[in-house]
Amino acid sequence: MTGPVDDITDFAALDPFFRIVQEGLAGLVDGEYFFDLLAEDVVVEYVVSVPGYPRRVQGRRAVADLYRGYGDIIVLHSADELAVHHDPAASVVVLEYAVHGRAVHTGHAYDNHFVSVITVRGRQVTHWRDYLDPVAVFQALGWPAKPRY
Repeated sequence: MTGPVDDITDFAALDPFFRIVQEGLAGLVDGEYFFDLLAEDVVVEYVVSVPGYPRRVQGRRAVADLYRGYGDIIVLHSADELAVHHDPAASVVVLEYAVHGRAVHTGHAYDNHFVSVITVRGRQVTHWRDYLDPVAVFQALGWPAKPRY
């Protein structure tokens, strides 16, 4: 791949996520790897997210930079429950899916469900709105800490 990623092994912790997205977008976008699917000026919005995470990221390189440290926090081992809803007239694809992994620092299981609303133009993702269950993130990371009574 050319572009924002010099070493795709930096993103190994996200492989299940990348694979399920590629499966959901198969035949609609071009590219061999997740970041290849994104337009250079892609806009990604995290509508339902967690504190401290950006609400909006613009550009393929910015998305790669954001995802680069993911494996320091959570490592995914699988993704499933894919449902694909495609509106060709609007060039919109809605992906529903789940990811499963483990939080690095707590060792807690991480199981989350996502809805991603993706606009495809010119066989690339140009806009992405992401919705997730923030409580699943909090539980995996152990935040907030359980009260000690």
